[in-house]
Amino acid sequence: MITLVLGGTRSGKSAIAERLATDAVTPVTYVATAGIEDPQFAARVDAHRARRPSVWTTVESGPDLAASVQALSGTVVIDSLGAWVARTIADGADVAELCRVLGTRGGHTIVVSEEVGLGVHPPTAVGLRFADRLGECNRAVAEIADRVLLVVAGRVLELPDQR
Repeated sequence: MITLVLGGTRSGKSAIAERLATDAVTPVTYVATAGIEDPQFAARVDAHRARRPSVWTTVESGPDLAASVQALSGTVVIDSLGAWVARTIADGADVAELCRVLGTRGGHTIVVSEEVGLGVHPPTAVGLRFADRLGECNRAVAEIADRVLLVVAGRVLELPDQR
């Protein structure tokens, strides 16, 4: 089972994903994709850690997200694709390999990502490249997902499967 949880910044998407994981099969592994680069961001990461159950395992993923996820069993929460795409913007994220690994996992995988299609058009070349790559990544994961949820202001909308 693959669930993609999309939402804007501070929409509550991570909290929704974590709630889904608490109802899923244990063990639960939280795969963090963001590198901590400044004190303000570190505080946000600490808040995320504090609300997760202490029995969950946390894995800090590098650029090879697929390899980080491949050997994991049970329920996996990946948070987030946006941070992963941003970290791999120079070399490109291997979305095809990630989708292959997600499709072969036995457990429930809950993938969190930022929805870039609702924001303003990026004014810089790197911003546009990020939005394009994350949008492509989101579409690829949605294509293989069993469920796609959109979180807006803490409210969840289940998006219908158009396949």
